[in-house]
Amino acid sequence: MDKIVGQIFDHAAEVGSKRLEPKVLDEIKKRIADSLITSYGAMGAPPVSIEKRALLPSSGKLDSPIYFTGTKASVDISTFINGSMTRYLDYNDTYLSKEALHPSDNVPPLLSMAYAEGLSGVDAAKAVSVAYDVVGALSDAVSIRDRGWDHVTYISISSAAGLGLLLGFGKEKYENLLNLAINNNISLRQTRAGELSMWKGCTASDASRNSVFAALLALEGFTGPSPIFTGEMGFFKQVSGEFELNLKPGKVLRTMIKNYPVEYHAMSAAEVALNLREEISGRIEKVEVETFEVAHKIIIKDPEKLRPKTRETADHSMPYIVAYTLKNGAPTPTSYDDIHLRDREILRIIDVSSYKVTERFNDMYPENLPVKIRVTTDKGVHEQEMDVPKGHYKKPYTWEDLENKGKSVMGETNAKILVDFMKNFEKKSVRELYEVISDVNFKG
Repeated sequence: MDKIVGQIFDHAAEVGSKRLEPKVLDEIKKRIADSLITSYGAMGAPPVSIEKRALLPSSGKLDSPIYFTGTKASVDISTFINGSMTRYLDYNDTYLSKEALHPSDNVPPLLSMAYAEGLSGVDAAKAVSVAYDVVGALSDAVSIRDRGWDHVTYISISSAAGLGLLLGFGKEKYENLLNLAINNNISLRQTRAGELSMWKGCTASDASRNSVFAALLALEGFTGPSPIFTGEMGFFKQVSGEFELNLKPGKVLRTMIKNYPVEYHAMSAAEVALNLREEISGRIEKVEVETFEVAHKIIIKDPEKLRPKTRETADHSMPYIVAYTLKNGAPTPTSYDDIHLRDREILRIIDVSSYKVTERFNDMYPENLPVKIRVTTDKGVHEQEMDVPKGHYKKPYTWEDLENKGKSVMGETNAKILVDFMKNFEKKSVRELYEVISDVNFKG
């Protein structure tokens, strides 16, 4: 067995054989709830609507529901549509290390398969925990971003790791699942370069859809190319370079729930801009922002970030997010509508803003998410610095915080229904969860 695949299999087997630590279980339940909250806000998003028109009706050997509806589809199609909803608003959780990514992109495929197989909340939680551990360990091991590959490549691996546990695969099927999930699912970083398209919010769901497809094949004995990591033309040679994988349980404890629907490297900036907005008065004449190199590369440097034309570009633009927040207040899912992208005052504030990378902040990342903003108006100067925002693992979300986030996206009744159910998910089944969030019980 490939060395890395062997490590992943052994870790999954260990997690599967034990009870999850109470704190880990609690945070996993929060992340599943959070992923469903963010999904609800994207039910009518343009790419999701296109996917439904293009791919439904659908049925297969194993079927599971599209979130918040009574409609079922084959598990790979439901994974793709549900995953696109989860990711589209850029509101689901984040993990920061050598690679930055969204671990809850793993939730839709695991819930879809767990539903189809009639599994328990505990089964699903363990699989999600494995996926979080694997994707976090990969993120810690090496960045593939600067090599031209997108981080969702890691989602192909981690979602497959969780699926293998869910399906009870032994070593041979588990290895073939990972081989099949990885080999044809290496994603180009062009997804996040320049003006961003609908695919930015859907590429992770495609990665996990392909993992589900691979699982269906491996389930019946289909084989895949091996050794997938260490082989002559494998992952090490073609994508990442050699690395050591340090797999430990509980990676979920270092993930962050988003307080605003912005690319996570802009989270502190949004919170500081909101705080400053409450202090300042008069016309904004200058905005000076100090940040760190990774944020500059991902959400500042491209010229498109100064005049975003799409939602996908705007929620990945710190200049836009800061300007919007200083003018209008906290970012919401509607902050990237065309009326705001064309707002003359927001564009003017962008034009009087400057961004500088500092070594002090570089040294603080990724353990912290530092930013300093100084706003000069015709009536005075105000500045604030922040190390970590609300929702960071150093300032973690409570269930109350999560319910409040849910209220802002899906309304008070739905948020309470979902949060109350998820608090006891380990005593429930996955099919019960889907029944709770079906259009019969949820208020549209």
